[in-house]
Amino acid sequence: MIQRMLASALIAGFAAGLLAAVLHFAFIQELIFLGEKYETGALVHFAGAGELAPADDHAHAEGTGAHSHESTLAETEVDGGNNDVIRMALTVLFTGLLYVAYGLILVAGFSMAERFGQVIGPREGVLWGVAGFAALQMAPAMGLAPELPGTVAADIALRQVWWLGTVLATGGGLALIGYGRGVMFIALGCALIAAPHVIGAPHLETFSGVAPPEVSAEFAARVLGVGLAAWVALGWGAAKLWNNTAT
Repeated sequence: MIQRMLASALIAGFAAGLLAAVLHFAFIQELIFLGEKYETGALVHFAGAGELAPADDHAHAEGTGAHSHESTLAETEVDGGNNDVIRMALTVLFTGLLYVAYGLILVAGFSMAERFGQVIGPREGVLWGVAGFAALQMAPAMGLAPELPGTVAADIALRQVWWLGTVLATGGGLALIGYGRGVMFIALGCALIAAPHVIGAPHLETFSGVAPPEVSAEFAARVLGVGLAAWVALGWGAAKLWNNTAT
């Protein structure tokens, strides 16, 4: 059983992580770079449509000549290129590890469902993937949207507590709705899902931040879209492997 769970989670999880990384590079990374420019002051919100901050003329005047300036620029470009490669490699690695962990959670759920007589095929795996996305990403994002660099938020400890409570409540509520029998289970499941949002996520009293809200909104939408695609792939792949390794 352990070998079956590990094989399904490792293969499906890393495959889903690779998909998430590719989609991240295609749709999300450019917005992160843009947000970092606002965060560092290279771009200034409300300065036109987001204009480059003016260069420091005094610093250029103290240069030691054209040759040294060009050499420094070349070294900066090389270092920046190396940093980008390392950053992309780490993104692939950590995204893969993250979805392997998600895969372990899914196959543990598959095992528990089978003990109660439920058959988990690829179609059911997709539904489990959507449920995982709803519990770990969509429901928390309804209170705490994915944050672009340059966004100011409430205390991180409070946000972590609310996020964890939301994940557990949403996952438990979906389980009661999906596998409970009777109206009482459905009602209890709905109440669990709603509870964190009735309590409310921690927020600052005033809105602030240096990144434009339009960029933040696009970033949040793309993060959720990529998450949904990766979770569906994870659920389908994990269920497919789960059935194949059982034979």
